[in-house]
Amino acid sequence: MEIRPKEIVGLIGPNGAGKTTLINLLSGFDVPTEGTIEFDGVDITDWSAERRARTGLARTFQHGHLFPDLPLRENVELAALAIGVRARDARRLADELLEALGLLDRADVLAGALAHGEQQKAGVARALASRPRFVLLDEPAAGLSGSDVDAFVELLENVRTTYGASVLVVEHNVALIMRVSDKIHVLDGGRTLAVGTPSQIRDNIDVTAAYLGSAGTEPPIEPPPDVS
Repeated sequence: MEIRPKEIVGLIGPNGAGKTTLINLLSGFDVPTEGTIEFDGVDITDWSAERRARTGLARTFQHGHLFPDLPLRENVELAALAIGVRARDARRLADELLEALGLLDRADVLAGALAHGEQQKAGVARALASRPRFVLLDEPAAGLSGSDVDAFVELLENVRTTYGASVLVVEHNVALIMRVSDKIHVLDGGRTLAVGTPSQIRDNIDVTAAYLGSAGTEPPIEPPPDVS
């Protein structure tokens, strides 16, 4: 897999394909048994998760992994403070991100009291607070409503244009992946099944077969809605 600067790459595949495992490997939470991981041409295979984060690699988790007994704002501030941002600037950055995600009115709520969809968006805010060059998003749209998904699509575009970051996004919402991705990487059984543009993946017979063979656990590959 290759992710280029300011590129949005969608990662899809049937349940158990290895999507989260791949994100764990890229972010340093798991160690590969073979192969290498490079960041800007530097081999980081043996780097800790902390060192990768300080170099500009951020991630979210499927289930938030927030500090439940801290207010939402402080959860986001911590990510900025961890990379050396001054306290006043960290607070301003946290509020900017929470406002962009529609969460500013929840800033003083304990993270553990947030709804699941709010926790997912909070995880994205925390990842962006570290000012990353690469962001790995693990099912960030889970639990979001239809209107929230539209706003999330706009947010991903802003990650690229405003923050200048590349994005790898894992999602079961294939329609969302089709809308936001420059290219899509398909995993099946821990192996690459296909790589291509959204239209190429939608028309790929092997990809369709992999999804239909997953006992209905994944949505069908459908074209994105016509927004012209």
